[in-house]
Amino acid sequence: MATATTAATGIGEDRFYVILGGICALIAFGGFSATYWLQVPAGTFVGSPLLHLHGLLFSAWTLFFLSQAAFIAGGRYQKHRAWGLGGIALATAMIFTGAAVAIGGYQQRIANGFGEAGGAFLIVPLSALLLFAGFVTAAIVNRRRSDWHKRFMLIGTAALLNAAVARFFFLAAAGFGPGLRPGMGPPRPVESALLPAFLADAVIVLAILFDWRHRGRVHPAYLWGLPIMLAVQLLRGPFSRTDTWSATADFLARFAG
Repeated sequence: MATATTAATGIGEDRFYVILGGICALIAFGGFSATYWLQVPAGTFVGSPLLHLHGLLFSAWTLFFLSQAAFIAGGRYQKHRAWGLGGIALATAMIFTGAAVAIGGYQQRIANGFGEAGGAFLIVPLSALLLFAGFVTAAIVNRRRSDWHKRFMLIGTAALLNAAVARFFFLAAAGFGPGLRPGMGPPRPVESALLPAFLADAVIVLAILFDWRHRGRVHPAYLWGLPIMLAVQLLRGPFSRTDTWSATADFLARFAG
């Protein structure tokens, strides 16, 4: 990582964020390739139309982030601003569909007899959505301060990569197979999401190292953003076992149902 950052100091900040956008897209599409993208054309994917919409929207976000970074690097600022409005609509749709898919998965686990474990694990996707929503909102508020804007966008995007990285662990444990995907069996412990989350956070660490080498200091957006990200990832395990979260999960399942 240090070698990559040293090389990156000669390419300029705008181009470096294009590279980061490409890394995020590769992680997202690579993580979901075996459990979604390769199964859809083969006709082996098992899931509702909402899952297809969810997959398309979340995959589109990484391409949106990459293209927006490329517009800035290429000096096409007008296109960046014009597509930014579409990004707000995309992010909003992602939050609603993501929450619906997460709660729907919990309802399915209740039906399959995994209600308690499913309710605990529900905190993982919902907390990731909350982080995404918070940092993208911060990016929109700071849209006229490009240094803050791009960094908050990167942190928000990294919050979504947890699920994609976790797919690699799932495939290593369960193997490849038609129709095979997380959510078909018992839910994993909440703590199992920690390592994938930390690996996804490495994208932010790479950007921090670039700042340190390229600017001589770490940008405050990362000094705020990464600790918040880590705090949520570390605390969601203990919080998922509280009566407060159990009541919240049950309410969401009944409300959505």
